[in-house]
Amino acid sequence: MAKTARILIVDDEKIARENLDHILKKEGYETVPAESGAVAIKELEKTEFDLVLTDLKMQVVDGLKVLEKTKELYPDTEVIIITGYATVATAVEAMQGGAFYYIPKPVKIDEVRLLVKQALEKKSLKKEVAELKLRVGSKKEVTFITGNNPKMDSLKKTIEQIAPTDCTALILGETGTGKELVAKMIHQLSNRHENRFLAVNCGAFNEELLANELFGHEKEAFTGARGIKKGLLEVAEGGTVFLDEIGDMPLSMQVKLLRVLQDRTLIRVGGTDEIEVDIRVIAATNKNLVLEIEEGNFRQDLFYRLNVITLHVPPLAERKESIPVLCMYFLKKFSEMQGKKIDKISDDVIAILESYEYPGNIRELENIIEHAVAMAGGNIIEMHHLPADFQQLKFRIQSRRQREFLTLEENEMEYIAWVLDQVENKKTKAAEILGIDRVSLWRKLRRYNLES
Repeated sequence: MAKTARILIVDDEKIARENLDHILKKEGYETVPAESGAVAIKELEKTEFDLVLTDLKMQVVDGLKVLEKTKELYPDTEVIIITGYATVATAVEAMQGGAFYYIPKPVKIDEVRLLVKQALEKKSLKKEVAELKLRVGSKKEVTFITGNNPKMDSLKKTIEQIAPTDCTALILGETGTGKELVAKMIHQLSNRHENRFLAVNCGAFNEELLANELFGHEKEAFTGARGIKKGLLEVAEGGTVFLDEIGDMPLSMQVKLLRVLQDRTLIRVGGTDEIEVDIRVIAATNKNLVLEIEEGNFRQDLFYRLNVITLHVPPLAERKESIPVLCMYFLKKFSEMQGKKIDKISDDVIAILESYEYPGNIRELENIIEHAVAMAGGNIIEMHHLPADFQQLKFRIQSRRQREFLTLEENEMEYIAWVLDQVENKKTKAAEILGIDRVSLWRKLRRYNLES
């Protein structure tokens, strides 16, 4: 069976602790509450958790000490800090200490649910990346780049050519196409593969936090800076830094990054000494940087520094040959995660998935297969396991083949009949797919003489 995520909840306020415990248990997680930081550390010393949610202000052992101990024992375990005393200084300290996110009180239930899901996905991704490094390092095929497609074959050849050269590269492509995977492949095939690959999303931080993330800070650079902290550009010494969403980087930060690329030196926040760095920089964006330059949002000189080699990752709609391979990869992944034994996808499902355009690219296909695995009860993915939109897509395709035009009533009647047939006349399931209640479905069945 797939392992249920285990979450440690740390708060010295009983009501706050019990509220978080209730919220997360309803989401299906296994939770362990701790009434103090000291108790939390004892729990951490006994066993590993997938995620830690901790209050910041607690007596004796506060949230930052819980964060520090968590990262010491389990570097891949994510920590979310919750506090009623939110300041920029404590936020920076928490993020620099490795916190996944910093939530001010009062917490919002939907925000907690989303952040917990994202934090657990990040931990899962780290594990996948470790496996991916082994696969790429041994020159094995990477799933997302498989398929008989000229554009992907060309991309793969370019990656293999430029990886050993140590030149800066710019990866262009829509959101969800796999730009970070391309960057990881370049790193793993390079002479730097034994050193670190560190990624940062330039659009996820404000200017102050991004400066700290990249350049680090000196002791007492700001209130709460109790010691020297190295930034990613310094920590990645000898390795590769991946700057995702580079088009969202503030102009003032672009100037500082340009200096690093030109001089191979950096200055920490609050410092004056130049520190030499030996790193390879790979950047990525889904924006048109030429247009951003014209509009004054991106520096032309930085663009030229980054654009030594440009790689274009095509959208999934332009490499549909990869869809069957990707489907089986995601099927295996989510079947194992959900503790199911599903090893087949029907021909109808593959055909409908190949007909879709995927505005969300590989990430969207992954979500579709995850949904289907969750809905399936047997060992095969069928049409009625897909999201409702795909039920309608198949119906529209079949209808167009039968005849070109339908009235609205004919369209609704035939679609309802088709859905009922797909779910073996199960009214509750049909109503769920149609997005209506059973009473509304019953009325429509009487109206169209579809009762049975």
